[in-house]
Amino acid sequence: MKVQGCDCSIVIKTAYKEMSVPYSEETIREAVSLLQEEAAIEGDGLCKALRKKCGVTGCVVTPLTIGTAPLLLYLAMGSAGLPVFVSETRDLYQYQLHLMPMEDTERFDLIQDRGNERRLFEGCQVNGFELRIMHYEALKLKLDICSGRSPVVYPYTNTFSNAGGEKFRGDCVTYKINGKDYSNIYGLTISAQKESGTKTEIWIKRILEKGSDLPNTIDELIITAQLLRDTYETRHFGTFRITVKRLVLIADETTINSADTVIAPIRYYVAGSVIAEVFSSTEEKIA
Repeated sequence: MKVQGCDCSIVIKTAYKEMSVPYSEETIREAVSLLQEEAAIEGDGLCKALRKKCGVTGCVVTPLTIGTAPLLLYLAMGSAGLPVFVSETRDLYQYQLHLMPMEDTERFDLIQDRGNERRLFEGCQVNGFELRIMHYEALKLKLDICSGRSPVVYPYTNTFSNAGGEKFRGDCVTYKINGKDYSNIYGLTISAQKESGTKTEIWIKRILEKGSDLPNTIDELIITAQLLRDTYETRHFGTFRITVKRLVLIADETTINSADTVIAPIRYYVAGSVIAEVFSSTEEKIA
């Protein structure tokens, strides 16, 4: 099995656009299984196996940027409403994305360029994802990708749009729990699996502070990521917001045998909805 490493570029192709995405690592590869023939009772006792192609498996890990956040979050979460113009702005639209409890999400094509070869992975879909937020680091989205079709060689063209731009970072993320701002949260991971229904969990890393610990049951968690730069006309541009309803504590992994500041992980199960609001400077469709 050959693992396709990080020495390549990634292009996502939907019905509406082709977009190259920045990446930190990826392991998209052709899925292979073996058809095994057991040895006969008499004879040399050798087992035989035939190699069988089984489509595509692997993942893509990419930082979220201004240009890629709407499309990548849509592919991860599975459902999008129509863009809504934001009043009192010159050219700003809001997309609302929903994490749907279903396995069959939007399909797309993925093009892998390794310099001397381009491969097309058709009919891909996301069967799970992780959104990773960590203080002083870029926000990263990991898409678990599968497809029942084997990759093919893709001809070279130069029609891909480079929709990168500035990356969202963990030091510009705020957290509000049950209407109260929490400044002691150091990082967060949203993990969703979409096989046989959607199961979503959240890992929260917080600095232990007296009187600022997290409740066992959270009615509403609002995560807001912003790019606060003077070059943007409004504070909304370069923003996305995720609202999670009904979190139930699963486990507290805190270990306090330390003389230094303790960054303690705590894990919740999401029993309610997950909705994201993503802002873009264009009205182009993403779904």
